[in-house]
Amino acid sequence: MNRIVLVLALSMLALGGAVIALSQRPWAPRADVVQPIPFSHRVHAGVNQIPCMYCHADAGRSSEPGIPAVAKCVGCHGNRIAGGGIQPVTRAWTDDTPAAFEIQWNRVYALPDFVRFTHRPHIHAGLPCQTCHGPVQTMDRVVPAFEINMGFCVDCHTEKKATLDCVGCHH
Repeated sequence: MNRIVLVLALSMLALGGAVIALSQRPWAPRADVVQPIPFSHRVHAGVNQIPCMYCHADAGRSSEPGIPAVAKCVGCHGNRIAGGGIQPVTRAWTDDTPAAFEIQWNRVYALPDFVRFTHRPHIHAGLPCQTCHGPVQTMDRVVPAFEINMGFCVDCHTEKKATLDCVGCHH
């Protein structure tokens, strides 16, 4: 009887390990994300030194960093301040009837549903965006620089002496 229980327990453990090892993690970093227009963070944040918060202003006051409205792009490109007009923004539309004047960006970073992350306290603590997102100012196309997981966060929180209270992220 004990031998059967042991075999079943080991089989379930092996099966569980295989499921974990082979399962897809939709929140894992993806370097293959393609955006609807070729937006370069290297040009905007690097060469032109536009601060992250200029475009992602909601990050300081909301749970999401927010993607800027096209009106923000038009502020420079529509007035030809940036040169070349708005062509990089409108080039994505190839037919005669453009979609609603907002760009549908594809998410590069994602977290599991059981994690409640907000940028706000991290920004207010003075952490540079590059702490988690890597050297975005050098990237033509943003790709994840780190795997943002519990270990990554706990290591940083431990180093910075920030809270390790579970309900800070899991609520």
